[in-house]
Amino acid sequence: MRSFIYYLREFLRPEWIRKFFSVKTAPLTTPSYFKDYPTRTEKECTGCFTCMMICPAPGAIAVLRKKDEWEPEVYPGHCIRCGLCVEACPEGVLSSGRILDVTERDRTAFASWYHLEVDDNLCMRCGNCCVSCPVNRQIDPQLAGTGTSASDEVIMRIEGGRVRILHEEKCTGCTTCETNCPNRAIRVARMVEGIQGEEAEA
Repeated sequence: MRSFIYYLREFLRPEWIRKFFSVKTAPLTTPSYFKDYPTRTEKECTGCFTCMMICPAPGAIAVLRKKDEWEPEVYPGHCIRCGLCVEACPEGVLSSGRILDVTERDRTAFASWYHLEVDDNLCMRCGNCCVSCPVNRQIDPQLAGTGTSASDEVIMRIEGGRVRILHEEKCTGCTTCETNCPNRAIRVARMVEGIQGEEAEA
């Protein structure tokens, strides 16, 4: 009881009460490193979908075709303001805080590509992935229904009784092969690597 009275007397001191009701906090200022939701710059979007590829938040950004141009659309309800889309865009279409200034100063960028992986334990060698791939069909219109191809330029084909990946670098990440695989034996993984210096400028 004695300690309670002591604390009560301390809290009710006129000096403390005056400070409590008259104290003023410093005005809030936005720090220079703050990342807001990405916004458009004046540069033209080429529809490379790199921003969508690198975004870790599902449904946060979509690149839409509007009239005669591509336009990235950011959805604040899903966006986590990580700024990766701003850093990854090769054209500088998006901006947030000082990200573009820093990447230009430090000459940093992201290199991205897709990695195709086939699980031989699940694969039935049906060839659906090879046949459905739009890049494969464009390269070899005569692509057989079983997924075999005489062309060495296709992304993948049935060879020796299994799916063989020939040109992974041509994959656009559309995931059509994934969608058409009845056993979910093929996966398209997005790969991202940070680069700096001359590589970033190339």
